[in-house]
Amino acid sequence: MNRPEPPGKSPLLSVSDLTAGYSGMQVLRSVSFDVYPAEIVAFVGSNGAGKTTMLRALSRLIPCTGSIIFEGRNLTPMTPDQTFAAGLVQVPEGRQLFDRMTIEDNLLMGAHLRNDKADIARDLEKMYALFPILGERKRQLAGSMSGGEQQMCAMARGLMAEPRLLMIDEMSLGLAPIVVEQLMATLAAIRREGVAVLLVEQDVYLALHSADRAYVIEMGAVVRSGEAKGLIDDPAVREAYLGL
Repeated sequence: MNRPEPPGKSPLLSVSDLTAGYSGMQVLRSVSFDVYPAEIVAFVGSNGAGKTTMLRALSRLIPCTGSIIFEGRNLTPMTPDQTFAAGLVQVPEGRQLFDRMTIEDNLLMGAHLRNDKADIARDLEKMYALFPILGERKRQLAGSMSGGEQQMCAMARGLMAEPRLLMIDEMSLGLAPIVVEQLMATLAAIRREGVAVLLVEQDVYLALHSADRAYVIEMGAVVRSGEAKGLIDDPAVREAYLGL
């Protein structure tokens, strides 16, 4: 399958023939795709299609074969900590916050590999400007927040790691539409700061309306790719995922 690409750019992330699974069961089947600097790329598909497995493989949390080239470096043999330090950062499904720690302490966990105290303090203030509710409640325990506030905290924690690419797994899951709209506006702001976003979503309509480019994954393989808005008009996508 030909990969869609913006003209005149080199990929930030280039993945080729990525294959991965669990306990001998293959989930991903030769997945190949690119993410370019400062763009939003969506991976869409039904539950169980392999989206989360793909993110776990990219984060080096599970074994995989194939090639993961990020800013010219081969991440395939790296550990999760090395991948995180390289600037490939995942916001996991379900947020996975430290419930009994404050919001601010959760954000500081995102910066645990950094030593630049002044820059960390500056970035904290940037997160509070991006997500004002977190600044207002920074001493509150993370576990006592609403689902939407927890998602904001998880995204801010990821940004505290100074990512070049932020991977977000099922951002909209279980959230009210108005909260999702706020989070999508935040993604646009993140992109304007030069951070690329890889958005994995079961909400196909939301993802395709928000991304620059998109890939459709079925049974562990990419079956469609292109400009996101173009895929909205693809008859197979409309029938299979949009109910049209």
